[in-house]
Amino acid sequence: MHIESRITPFLSYPDQAQQAAEFYVSVLPDSRILQTVKNPANGDVLTVEFECCGLKMVTLNTGQDWKFTPAMSLAVACQSQEEIDAVWRGLTADGGTEVSCGWLTDKFGVSWQVFPVQVYQWLGSQQPDSIQRMFNELWQMTKIDLARLQAAFEGR
Repeated sequence: MHIESRITPFLSYPDQAQQAAEFYVSVLPDSRILQTVKNPANGDVLTVEFECCGLKMVTLNTGQDWKFTPAMSLAVACQSQEEIDAVWRGLTADGGTEVSCGWLTDKFGVSWQVFPVQVYQWLGSQQPDSIQRMFNELWQMTKIDLARLQAAFEGR
């Protein structure tokens, strides 16, 4: 029996919920729009439910100009350098900002971390010297370079 997650992130926008959901679905792999709910009073989009990389999320038009902060970020584990490059390029398009260490802010102000899935293996390796070398290399990067991180972890 499949049980859906009991937590669903809601991303709030003044009036860009549909544009944001369509943007994320166009950039991130394994993503799709699930449902759009319109305000019955005026027909405007109220919420867009979508799935990004297997996570169900909702964008919401609040009419408020609430700001996103880096205190909350969405992390995307990528399978290859090509996927890192594509996701990075997509999320920084049209006004997104590169930050550092694999972090960026998209054109809507949402903070993202784009990193290789291998980081999970490295962190679980119980090899503190290798992990430290990997982090030392990571701290010098903006967009992640998987080959450089791998070499640092392996001590090459």
